[in-house]
Amino acid sequence: MQRAAARKLIELLNADAERIAARFGLRYRSISAERANVKSRYGVCYSDGAIKIRLRHATTGRPLKYSSLVNTLCHELAHLRHFNHGPRFKAFYFELLDFARARGIYRPGRPQRPTPPAAAPPKRPAAAAGPTQLSLFA
Repeated sequence: MQRAAARKLIELLNADAERIAARFGLRYRSISAERANVKSRYGVCYSDGAIKIRLRHATTGRPLKYSSLVNTLCHELAHLRHFNHGPRFKAFYFELLDFARARGIYRPGRPQRPTPPAAAPPKRPAAAAGPTQLSLFA
């Protein structure tokens, strides 16, 4: 992935993160791309509010879908309130995903190119949370 494309993705993630964080009263310091040589995680949230997100698949090196990046973003934003993986973290994480889905930010299962955040929410009803999300905590 070229630097310009990575920079564009981070800009889109920042714009979406601002919308999500504003709704839930969350404060983060920054969102940046994770280093390419880090293979053990897809995102990390530090106690100072810095968030790093991997833009490429750990084993194939292919660019991740934007919906996967938003999923990771919501996971890391949830850590701003609950710095663990307990039940309250999971409930809040799913609440963030539901909000992002309702606003058209999180669109799993749909191939798409990232677009700037829309001014109005989509008109189609939000899809129900699927078992794929629950497998993150298995």
